[in-house]
Amino acid sequence: MLANEQANSHNLHAATFQKLRSLLVEGMIAPGSKLNERELAESLKVSRTPIREAIKRLAADGLVELIANRGAIATQLSKEDVIHTFDVIAQLEGYSGELAAKNISASALSELEALQYEMMASYARRDLSNYYKLNLSIHHLINHAASNPILSQLFTQVNARIEAFRFRSNQDGVKWEKAVQEHQEMIDALKAHDSERMRKVMIQHVLNKRDVVIQLIESENTTQSVTI
Repeated sequence: MLANEQANSHNLHAATFQKLRSLLVEGMIAPGSKLNERELAESLKVSRTPIREAIKRLAADGLVELIANRGAIATQLSKEDVIHTFDVIAQLEGYSGELAAKNISASALSELEALQYEMMASYARRDLSNYYKLNLSIHHLINHAASNPILSQLFTQVNARIEAFRFRSNQDGVKWEKAVQEHQEMIDALKAHDSERMRKVMIQHVLNKRDVVIQLIESENTTQSVTI
């Protein structure tokens, strides 16, 4: 009985973390907003304990800042922070892609193609939320296929800072279509075990994301200035 209770508690905490993470990544909780434990507990229909645990994990991932006398605040990055982070991620993903092209197994490649197929189905439905989750799974699988645990750890830590921006970068239809095409180029490069091509595709893919995000930030800053 005790084992079942512990398992249920673990599942509840994991589910709460994922739900709260999605709210942050998908912009339901705006950058700079305070995370109200009571309101979140009521909204997600859980006690405040799993909310607190989720917030601690999100802070460790860089999605939330814990500020003295203010509590938990959704991380808000400056334009310069975003540029610097994307530039680092571009190199990490480029190296990851290069290693993956050399080391990827037949089973991992099959799994990757299956995820790509599901992601394309989400794209056809314009299901951005599910598309992004599958997209992230693909990037993590490529990273894992590189067979470098330190690289995987760095990628996860740095990428968490800009996940909300990567999600929003697909909201432009033309840019979204371009990103989909780049994902197919990744699959082709991996199947050919072409490490140099894969490195270039991954770096360009991330830099294209960066440029879209910078356009979004500048557009929003202009709109806010006009409103004020």
